[in-house]
Order: sequence, then structure tokens, then C-alpha cells
Amino acid sequence: MKKIEAIIKPFKLEDVKDALSSLELTGMTVSEVRGYGRQQGHSELYRGAEYVVDFLPKIKIELVVKDEVEAEVIKVISESAKTGKIGDGKIFVSNIEKSIRIRTNETDNEAL
Repeated sequence: MKKIEAIIKPFKLEDVKDALSSLELTGMTVSEVRGYGRQQGHSELYRGAEYVVDFLPKIKIELVVKDEVEAEVIKVISESAKTGKIGDGKIFVSNIEKSIRIRTNETDNEAL
């Protein structure tokens, strides 16, 4: 099993969600996060005062998938989140050793 974490622009969430639903995945977790990378934030003017916005709003999507669908999930996220501009985001993949569905005690792939 693999855990896929994708950091994307907030306005791309619906596109990514719709694209992932075509793969018939059973669930995902979505969080509103803030961060910076190469974008490095920007300056804004508010009531005549300039201030720096260091951390930009992003969306973090987390999924745990079977090994067989990992490449397809990554491809779908990449294609649906891409705008071609700086700040499109990143995808991280890590191994999951065990998963357990609390309600039924199913484990690993059956728990997904």
C-alpha cells in the first residue's frame, strides 16, 4: 500500500476530486494548509500599509491506495492539478506498512 500526499492550489481541488472519483477510490482526506516553496509568498497593500504574505493557502490531499493503482493516481492528480505556473504543488509517496478498519478489524488492502 502507498500513501499519496498531494499539495495543490485550492481552486484545483474540485478538478482533482472529480478526476480521482473516476478511478473509483473509496476515500480521501482533504486539509486546508499554508506553506511556501519557490513562490516565496508576495507583498500586499492593505489600508495603505504594505505587508508580506509568507505562507500561501494550499490544499493537502491524502490517500492510501493499493500498490497497483499508485502510478495511475499520481498521473491523474498531476494532470488535473496542473496550471503550468509556479506553485502548482507537489506529490509525495510513502509506504504504508499496515492499515486497519476500526469498525470491522479488516486489515491492509481489505481495510481500504
